[in-house]
Amino acid sequence: MEMFLALLVSGLVVALVVIGLFVFGLRRRLIQRSGGTFDCSLRWNVPEEPDLSGKGWVYGVARYSGDRIAWFRVFSYAPRPRRVLERSAIEVLARRMPEGEEELALLSDAVVLGCLHQGTRLELAMSEDALTGFLAWLEAAPPGQRVNVA
Repeated sequence: MEMFLALLVSGLVVALVVIGLFVFGLRRRLIQRSGGTFDCSLRWNVPEEPDLSGKGWVYGVARYSGDRIAWFRVFSYAPRPRRVLERSAIEVLARRMPEGEEELALLSDAVVLGCLHQGTRLELAMSEDALTGFLAWLEAAPPGQRVNVA
C-alpha cells in the first residue's frame, strides 16, 4: 500500500510539472499569436551610474501593439503584460554592449538600450535585429508625436 501511495504521489508531481511546462508554452504561443513579438530582457528603475552586476534583469517577450509595447515576463502565468511602454513616452538615452556579469544574465547576442519612460530609467536588452525594428518603430511615430532617439 505504501509503495502504491508513493508511486501515485510521484506520478502526480510529474504530471503537475508537465502541465506547468505546457501552460508556459501555451501562454507564450498565445502572446506571439498576433505577431510582432521579440525576445527582450528588461531592467526597471535603473540607477544613473552603470550597474554591470547583472542584477535586476528579467527575461521576457515584448509585443508591438499600436503605439505601445506590451512586455511579458517569460516565467509567469499572468495573461496580462507586466509593463506597457507608450511610444510617445520612450526616450532613448544610450546604446551599449553588455559588460561584466551582465553578459551571463542576457542572451548572447543582446544589445542594451538605455531609455527613459515617463520619468523612469530602464534598460532593454534585445538582439541587433530586434533593436533595428524597435528603433524603426519608434521613429515611425505619427506626425506630431515627440520621439527622442539617441
